[in-house]
Amino acid sequence: MDTSRFDEDALKTILHECKQCGTCCKDYRKIVLHPDEVDFIKKMGGYVGANVSMSDIREKGLAAATEEATREGKVFMIHPDDKGCVFLEHRNDKYYCRIYHYRPRTCQGFRCNLADNSFLELFGGDSAIHLLGQDS
Repeated sequence: MDTSRFDEDALKTILHECKQCGTCCKDYRKIVLHPDEVDFIKKMGGYVGANVSMSDIREKGLAAATEEATREGKVFMIHPDDKGCVFLEHRNDKYYCRIYHYRPRTCQGFRCNLADNSFLELFGGDSAIHLLGQDS
C-alpha cells in the first residue's frame, strides 16, 4: 500500500484517543497472536485457538491440522462469548485491560477508528479488520 499520498499530520488528527468504552475488546472476538505471545496468553488464562477448517480436520486429523495451523501462524486469542475479552475489566464506568502493558501486539496497534467506518474511505474496502495490528 502506498501511504506517501497521505498527509501524516492530517491522518493523525482523525485518530481518536481511547475513551475506554470497551467496544474493541467486546466486538473483536478473534485476535491474531504472534508466536511469542501464545504461551503468555494461555498462562494468564486467555483462550487460544488455531484456525483449522473442517476439511483439514477430516483430511489430516485434529492434532495434525492444529499443529500445521500453529506453524503457519494461524493462532488467535478468542473471546468465547459476547462478554468480550477475558482480560477486559469494568470499573468506574470505564473499561481497562488487566494485561495492558503485556497485551498482544494486535491490541497495541488497534485504533478506535477501526471499530467504526471512519477509515474505510481512506483505505478502501468494506472492513477495517485488515488494519488490526498496524501502528503506522
